[in-house]
Amino acid sequence: MAAATLRSVLRRNRLLPLFETCHLRDRLFFSSSVDAAAVTAGGTMSPDPHFMVEYLVNSCGFSPSEAVKFSIPLALLRSTEKPDAVLNFMRSQGFDGAAIRKIISLKPTYLCYNVETNLAPKFQFLRDLGLSELDIVDVILKNNGILHYNVHRSFVPKLEMWESLLGSRELVLKHLKKTGWLFFSSVEKTLHPNLKFLRDECGIPEERLSVVLRSRPQLITNKPKSLRALVARADELGMPRQSRMFVWTLDVLQMLRKERFEAKFELMRSFGWSESEFSSAVRKAPTFLRMSLDMMRRKMEFFINAVGYTPSLIASQPTILLYSLQKRVIPRFHVTEMLKSKGLWTGQCKFAWILIMSETKFMEKFVLPHKENVPELLDIMRVAGACKRNDTLHLASEDEKGLN
Repeated sequence: MAAATLRSVLRRNRLLPLFETCHLRDRLFFSSSVDAAAVTAGGTMSPDPHFMVEYLVNSCGFSPSEAVKFSIPLALLRSTEKPDAVLNFMRSQGFDGAAIRKIISLKPTYLCYNVETNLAPKFQFLRDLGLSELDIVDVILKNNGILHYNVHRSFVPKLEMWESLLGSRELVLKHLKKTGWLFFSSVEKTLHPNLKFLRDECGIPEERLSVVLRSRPQLITNKPKSLRALVARADELGMPRQSRMFVWTLDVLQMLRKERFEAKFELMRSFGWSESEFSSAVRKAPTFLRMSLDMMRRKMEFFINAVGYTPSLIASQPTILLYSLQKRVIPRFHVTEMLKSKGLWTGQCKFAWILIMSETKFMEKFVLPHKENVPELLDIMRVAGACKRNDTLHLASEDEKGLN
């Protein structure tokens, strides 16, 4: 029944003639002694040209149609010796069936690798870095190219380069565990040229660049041509290259397609910002552009309609747009308004300064002294605290959605 299903899939995918042709060619050009050597070397030998399709179904759990697709790069295999060894090794390293299927689907020829000379040294290298078995599984699922790299010619130079840029091995491993691109960039063709361009031509001190790269290392992985285009965009905004905000501007621009940038400019212009005010706001607080259009609109409307700020005032103090609306701006505004309505606060302190205050200082100055007379203040802050805890559980706040 299974064989009939596989044959049906092969016909449907028009691969049966190809396999039959390959089989005929193999019978004509490969001697029986070669076939015998393959069998005695280990594994199983099958005269059936579809044996790798069946193998991928039975040994890996792929569907017949998936097996047909992934068997094509394996057409030259005549034995299951190496695939058996690879699968057994991966399972011994903590990979479950789903993880193994993902790795094979990304590059089926991993099944042709030699375990002792190719795979085992890379796993040992990752263990020597201090990664646990679970960490190694996660790292390889995100960076499967590690299995392809030569440890000493490729992996070690990249590791040393990133350690130098980020300042510690711990930060390198942290990014390695959560990203899938950290070790794809060439040191010679990408990392070194970009670093030299930013340092020598743009005049950015390496220590300043390092501060940004510790949290946003993908900036340095752009193609050199793309990085130069980002610098040109920052120059158009009038951002001085000597400014500490210059590198952060590059980081924001790399995440922001030009059409989205234009859409955010048009939105702020609809609130009354001039082009010069928009450019000035970006120079002062470039990260406000990471907000979604919806959140940007909601914050502007609240500051204008509730707080009473003019658009020009917001443009001159764009850092107020960086604070969470639900967790900071609205709760603190409600607290101060309630105190003013009860005659417990004169309102002389500007609201922008109130937003800057730490949570502890705000509680000490505006909430705790009035908790007996105005217990509602504590309720307001509890709701804000619940929002923070909820955001932590979901690993992303509302203000960070839709950055592009």
